[in-house]
Amino acid sequence: MEFESNYSLIKNTSESKAWSSKLPQGLDLEVSHHPITMRHIANLIIAMERLKGGEGVTMGTEFKDKDLLNFLLESAVEEHIVLELESAPPTSRREAGFSSTSQYECSVTDSENKCWVLMSEAMELHAMMLQGGSGYHKVHLNLSTYVTPVPIETKARPVALGIKGSNLYLSCSKSGGRPTLHLEEVANKEQLKSISQQSDMVRFLFYRRNTGVDISTLESAGFRNWFISTDMQQDNTKPVDMCQKAAPNRLTTFTIQRHN
Repeated sequence: MEFESNYSLIKNTSESKAWSSKLPQGLDLEVSHHPITMRHIANLIIAMERLKGGEGVTMGTEFKDKDLLNFLLESAVEEHIVLELESAPPTSRREAGFSSTSQYECSVTDSENKCWVLMSEAMELHAMMLQGGSGYHKVHLNLSTYVTPVPIETKARPVALGIKGSNLYLSCSKSGGRPTLHLEEVANKEQLKSISQQSDMVRFLFYRRNTGVDISTLESAGFRNWFISTDMQQDNTKPVDMCQKAAPNRLTTFTIQRHN
């Protein structure tokens, strides 16, 4: 069998040793020292595929130009893709961030029907039982929802909580050796539209996990297993803060009522 190339099949040559294990028994491959062209390389590939009984190769002693073109294109495209994947940094392929998608107004009450009230001087939120005409003290929040390219949680949704009519946002950061809840002023709200998972801005994000109809827990995105909570007592002296879910005398489930 002969092929259109400057490659020939012979026995017992030093150049063919590396290829002999891949050829049918009794055949060896010698690459001549003539100038090598892309057609020669393609011919060699086709010859090898025929000897191996490869699929998709035109049978016979000759091949068409379109066969050569297909081999070259497939090789070029495949190599391009492999190089891109190998050269891309691992972080760029797996980079996960939080992107804001929507925002709506809401108010929050705990499982004892206590409402969040802003204590401006202390820059704290307290949970109070409001009656009669005192409902205007209830804090209204702007709740922003987020998505990630690769979902981190399947049953929870990242959210940010801002005090309506202000630049104050709830955040969770470590103070006194434990995660605590804070009210922080955000001068540039554009910073909250897209947040990198490794960014310190993650302190403004909480995972809202629904446990019933409009009933949710709010877990810190930066400190997992720490939840926004209110005090079980009615004295109103303790602020809304963070706790671990099993903490005694703390309430971690809330009704989040949407207003628009």
